[in-house]
Amino acid sequence: MHIAVFYQHYNNPDCASTSRLYSHLRRWTPRHTVTLITTRAWFERRITHQFDWAPPGVEVVMLDVPYHNAMGARRRLRAFAHFAARAALKGLSIPKPDVILGISTPLTAAWAAAATARRRKTPWVFMVKDLWPDFPIQMGAVKNRWLQRRLYALEHRLYRNAAHVIPFSPDMEARVLRHGGTPETVTTHLNGTDFWLIDACTENDVAALREAHGLTGKKVVLYGGAFGRANDIPTLIEAAERLRARADVHFVFIGHGFLTDRAREAATRLPNLSLLPPEPRHRMLCWFKLADLSLVSFIDLPVLAANSPAKFFDSLGAGTPVLVTNPGWTKRFVEEHRCGWYAPPSDAAAIAHRLDAALAAPQTLAAAGTRAAAIARQLFDRDAMADDLEAIFLQVAGQGG
Repeated sequence: MHIAVFYQHYNNPDCASTSRLYSHLRRWTPRHTVTLITTRAWFERRITHQFDWAPPGVEVVMLDVPYHNAMGARRRLRAFAHFAARAALKGLSIPKPDVILGISTPLTAAWAAAATARRRKTPWVFMVKDLWPDFPIQMGAVKNRWLQRRLYALEHRLYRNAAHVIPFSPDMEARVLRHGGTPETVTTHLNGTDFWLIDACTENDVAALREAHGLTGKKVVLYGGAFGRANDIPTLIEAAERLRARADVHFVFIGHGFLTDRAREAATRLPNLSLLPPEPRHRMLCWFKLADLSLVSFIDLPVLAANSPAKFFDSLGAGTPVLVTNPGWTKRFVEEHRCGWYAPPSDAAAIAHRLDAALAAPQTLAAAGTRAAAIARQLFDRDAMADDLEAIFLQVAGQGG
């Protein structure tokens, strides 16, 4: 089977990002032909060169469409439109696929997949990583009402036209079903994590990392991810400040984004907070193993309660309990499986209180970590998810058993 994939933000484990698609491609290429249409954006930002850019056998088409999180809203929208137009055109020149996968964000990448599918008379699958256009609209990036209406109309049309829709969380699934999807053609796949990378990080690696950063004897609270407007970094800084009297607790922030300068200023001021630059995914998973507790924080927007943050799955997969501030499905998950805690978004006092209590009860913390690792192995394995996706592709292509 020939699978064509349209994804603007493709990256691999050498990058400071989730590399979910890379893990799936590893499973598909031994049995199928894969063409990936993407950009050079992450290719230029690799931190290490330990992995092939794509697994052997993948035909990669990299379009020259610059993109960076530092871009303003208008430049981002232009980049999204530019990629969609060029990707749709490129989709007409590749060998005819048996199935097409379109991955948002942004929504325009899924449009390119749908446009190609229509012209090539090929079924396509829509993978919904984030809820667009809700996210940019609720974040204030798209204020024009006419454009908002057009984007919502596009979203609903894509849900209806796709042969199958793959949302990344139960709350996303509910949204898809309300706006054009049907139960028979919608299957939730959580973001998941990469146990082949987690297991490659040994206890010796973790011990060396702890010693290199002066964390021996410390209880480490980790925030690993984007420092964007949505991630509520100022609240986490205030929570660290409230716990500065606890000499045994140290906060480690790893990542970059819009609020990096804010985090840098806090790290120079607070003795219990360290700021480190982004790490490639294969090394970042060692940090999740090292941490005693991981933070998964967002500001209080309805769209963010539905999301499926990679740091949530990586933490639990590494056996590290999480503190979440989303009032949606992640809150329900950690409470049901007793693998973490919830504190209200943007409430530094509540976050500090939860952290203080959890870190003061090592047996409870360890038990939560054990439960985290067990449920993650059961539900979050990306290799198993790749096999499930392959079955969907075969079905929609008319090649299923």
